[in-house]
Amino acid sequence: VQLQASGGGLVQTGGSLRLSCTGSGRTFSSYVMGWFRQAPGREREFVAAVAWSGVSTAYADSVKGRFTISRDDAKKTVYLEMNNLKPEDTAIYYCAASTTWVVRSSTDYESWGQGTQVTVSS
Repeated sequence: VQLQASGGGLVQTGGSLRLSCTGSGRTFSSYVMGWFRQAPGREREFVAAVAWSGVSTAYADSVKGRFTISRDDAKKTVYLEMNNLKPEDTAIYYCAASTTWVVRSSTDYESWGQGTQVTVSS
């Protein structure tokens, strides 16, 4: 599956953004979808994941209660709603697809989008 992420931008502390990731191909619904992020000088880290048909979700502790992941398989799109953004959320955000529910390890994802920049000003 090929993925295209969008929706990043510049926002003030406390603001909100919604990221979208649209997939190509007919098998989007068969993938676990995840969001990762990478800040300058830091390793890529897990943010959130949503299972097939949205039956389960998982979040990093740092975003729990502020971010919400969801999917619309009819539109082949996964969303990341980000609220109460903080400067430490500044990073390039990547969406990714996996065939397994391991979710937190980037090595288990087989397809990646190109990334979208999120910048939170203080």
